[in-house]
Amino acid sequence: MKKKVGIQGIIGSFHHSAADIYFKNNDYKLIEYDSFKDLALSVDQFEIDFGIMAIENTIAGSILTNYNLLSKYNIKIIGEIYLPVEHNLMAYPGQRLKDIREIYSHPMALLQCEEFLNKHPLIKVYEFSDTASAAKFIYKYKKYGIAAIASKNASKEYKLEVLNENIHTIKKNFTRFFVIKNYNSNKTKEESFFFNKASLMIKILHTTGSLSKTLGFISSLDINMTKIQSIPIIKSPWEYVFYVDVIFKNINNYIKMKNKIQELPCLNDLSVMGEYKNGIL
Repeated sequence: MKKKVGIQGIIGSFHHSAADIYFKNNDYKLIEYDSFKDLALSVDQFEIDFGIMAIENTIAGSILTNYNLLSKYNIKIIGEIYLPVEHNLMAYPGQRLKDIREIYSHPMALLQCEEFLNKHPLIKVYEFSDTASAAKFIYKYKKYGIAAIASKNASKEYKLEVLNENIHTIKKNFTRFFVIKNYNSNKTKEESFFFNKASLMIKILHTTGSLSKTLGFISSLDINMTKIQSIPIIKSPWEYVFYVDVIFKNINNYIKMKNKIQELPCLNDLSVMGEYKNGIL
């Protein structure tokens, strides 16, 4: 039976591209969701086997609401994908750039292509729900004079012609995605038995020096912290939970850290959100 893999967005989206990369040797069934919340809930309720969830972008930063979803639902992280975000201008076949009167895309994509758009001030720009949906709209209704900004994957899925490639202003633009599944599900072949990275959720006491002491202890074991993200605790004003990604060469140091960090008087709680193989950038 095919594994069900859920994404936020539709076929041809960047989430779809991330799923294809991670599950490239597997024949899977793609399940589309309108929101990250619906995706997380489906993982929590065993409606799908895996989910692909964007967590941060090198330009836009972290998606804070998704960190909250990871902690709210019964979810664990089993992998990560770093995907280069490459935007392309595409339209119904047989047209050239001079034929385009309007451009549709997600507001973030429009922002990331601002330099290109500024060079064509006579073309009107409109926000759309997502990049692939804009491409699908043009294909479905055979819209002439309208172009979409989306991935090349979207142009292939919806049979559109690419008019201009790589129109994004900043060329080194990456989105990091988590591969998630239900915390209580059995381990599958998609999960690596080798891991050198982990995502932790740390709650510390609201006292002077608590954060520096906790992070100092982790660093003392030759464990590199690649990301530290603070999220407000909604019911406790001015208190925060910290999401920390760590990477290590010696797994024994990591195991020691997990065992010994609980003894720190400044630590309130530690949760392991996932242990997985470091993705390739």
